[in-house]
Amino acid sequence: MNRKVEVVPYDPNWVYAFQAEADEIRRILGQEVVAVHHIGSTAIPNLSAKPIVDLLVVVRDIEKVDAFNERMTQLGYMPKGENGIPGRRYFIKGDEVHRTHHTHIFQTGHPHIDRHLSFRDYLIAHPEDALPYGRLKQELACRFPTDIDGYVAGKDGFIKEIDRKAQAWKGRHALPSHAIALQ
Repeated sequence: MNRKVEVVPYDPNWVYAFQAEADEIRRILGQEVVAVHHIGSTAIPNLSAKPIVDLLVVVRDIEKVDAFNERMTQLGYMPKGENGIPGRRYFIKGDEVHRTHHTHIFQTGHPHIDRHLSFRDYLIAHPEDALPYGRLKQELACRFPTDIDGYVAGKDGFIKEIDRKAQAWKGRHALPSHAIALQ
């Protein structure tokens, strides 16, 4: 099964698609939810992206998430288990070829939470890095129109560099602990 790799210009409606889905997931997972974040390229204003909204859901206990698989399926998701990342629960809305949302669920404290949020926040604060990332994604989508693995591999070096910059930037721009408690 080959997935079509399509990168489109930023769509401000992605924010609303995120919010609607976040509300549904909060309803399903209830008290397990600590936070729901919009991540990935659709969360970065003016960045070209695959039109798939990524959600990062932070929960109290990752082991309890599996009990919600049937309700997530009723919402249109396919549960994929950890899908290569220990401590994660991953769901795709749609099917293997056509999807609208990816939901990544991690337990509070998992290092991937910080990595995803730092990456997003860095690119929002640094459009001079977001712009070439968008161009790279468009170029890779043209080069690998039905090869998602080639597309992902082509972004790998750029993503690692942005991850490095994001961690250094976050270290310099971290909020004091009392400010975090007030948010």
